[in-house]
Amino acid sequence: MVEQAFADLENWTQYFCTAEVPVLRHTAQQLEKLRDSAETANARAVSSAILQDPLMTLRVLQYIERNRNQRQQTDITTIERALMMIGVEPFFRDFSQLPLIEDQLKPHPKALLGLLKVISRGRIAARWARDWAIQRHDLDVDEITVAALLRYCTDMLMWCFAPELALQARALQTGDRRQRSSVIQQETFNVRLDDLQMALVEAWGLPPLLITLMDAKQAENPRVRNVALACNLARHSANGWDDAALPDDYKAICELLRIEHETLMRKLGLNPEGIPL
Repeated sequence: MVEQAFADLENWTQYFCTAEVPVLRHTAQQLEKLRDSAETANARAVSSAILQDPLMTLRVLQYIERNRNQRQQTDITTIERALMMIGVEPFFRDFSQLPLIEDQLKPHPKALLGLLKVISRGRIAARWARDWAIQRHDLDVDEITVAALLRYCTDMLMWCFAPELALQARALQTGDRRQRSSVIQQETFNVRLDDLQMALVEAWGLPPLLITLMDAKQAENPRVRNVALACNLARHSANGWDDAALPDDYKAICELLRIEHETLMRKLGLNPEGIPL
């Protein structure tokens, strides 16, 4: 566990490049059930279990890049394609005895709760991003889904490996909602998490396409904007449907999808004033 923040981006990047990413106990249990029927399990069923867990998704993509064949010309940007490349039986062989998040954070129950909230937020963002990508007739909605799911993986890693620092950051954010999260991150971790995220995905060797989709600075690209807006909506709505940032989110989403405000509200299960039905 990291008890004191590293001095800079480079040191954080080096640390997380050697850290073994844990997964949810539920994910490990689901995979064990599928392992029992490995001969008949298909890539789609296994992929579905993996995509419920952002950190398990990250592990699979890291594995693909570490074991990349020199003859492999095409980047693997989705979990189902990754499983087809690995093979279902070899996957179960190489992904056994996984480290568990619940074991790692047993001494830090408040941090575990914080992590579970970020994971839930990632799942919601991925679902919205996928729905909007389908509505936009995106060429590959699975890529959009993976990018949204992993968009806040650095936040998740901080909860896993620097739980006390993550709790400090959350307390500062809760104490003053007007304070920008990037300022609090710099104060607490000595690095902005967006900067660390970009450094890590490059250091891990993730496909350039996924890196681009997670880079909010490239929001002129509609696919990037799709991911960014889904993640923003998930993050802001987690503070309550009265969060001050939501009206701007709604406006940007309507522009992306070319729909009316009332239509978006119905899709989100809200009334025209933005109150849950």
